[in-house]
Amino acid sequence: MSDKILLTHANGDTAEILTFGAELAAWRAGGVDLIWAKDPEIWDQTAPVLFPVVGWTRDGSVRVDGQTYPLALHGFAWKKRFEIAERREDYLRLALVDDAETRALYPFAFRFEVEFRLRAGALDNNLIVTNTGDRPLPYACGLHPAFRWPLARSAAEHAIVFEKEERADVPIIAPGGLFSTLTKRTPLTGARLPLAPEIFAHDAICFLDIASRSLAFDNGAGARLSVTLDDFPHVGFWTLPPAPYLCIEPWTGHGDPDDFHGELYEKPSMRILAPGASARHGATFAFEQNGSVG
Repeated sequence: MSDKILLTHANGDTAEILTFGAELAAWRAGGVDLIWAKDPEIWDQTAPVLFPVVGWTRDGSVRVDGQTYPLALHGFAWKKRFEIAERREDYLRLALVDDAETRALYPFAFRFEVEFRLRAGALDNNLIVTNTGDRPLPYACGLHPAFRWPLARSAAEHAIVFEKEERADVPIIAPGGLFSTLTKRTPLTGARLPLAPEIFAHDAICFLDIASRSLAFDNGAGARLSVTLDDFPHVGFWTLPPAPYLCIEPWTGHGDPDDFHGELYEKPSMRILAPGASARHGATFAFEQNGSVG
């Protein structure tokens, strides 16, 4: 069993986080439940944390110094129990450090922390990666929260609205979850992506190297969930139609390109962290309805 930790704010907002996987299990702001209610028959997660890779790897493995390691989809952090590093009424920081099990998958020393801060109408969710070893650390990380769709029970057309105009073409997801060099066109017009289940019929929609540092999940009826990104250059959107959720996924990296056969250090989009160094990546989710926060 995983411990469930409740965060509370003076305005009545709450969030629930599991120590297993550092998974955000619930978030309620302004009286509205925002994280989807898990249904194991559809998908048995609500917000997996992605580390030390994002997306699929070729044949479910990576290569380091000529050796092959069985590191598969989204890494292993979402399958590990985290320890409580710091806890307050409205704040939680969970930590995962390497052990024999992780080193068999990913031969590096690290400390990976997941931070939650509950604010009025908003939730800060940060990832902190520290290289505790004596060699450079290749990594990617990301968030994967599933928000209720429809948002705030609106029957109107929902949309993603980017801060800036973005490219409408996105990579095709090839067999095995690899990123194809071929692209497909989304219904994005300028900065607005209208949402409909059929656009997710074949897989996630992944916008790489976006110009925007923020975006909004708009319900078309006066409510929106805004997302502000801090050092997350990519964002994916995913659901299993007709499941009632939309995953909004900020990433530092992405799945293996379909023409990539190299080592983890060489994989496009991986970050390389020097020994003793730390990096922070974050997202702030803020819920507004009818012009008011929360």
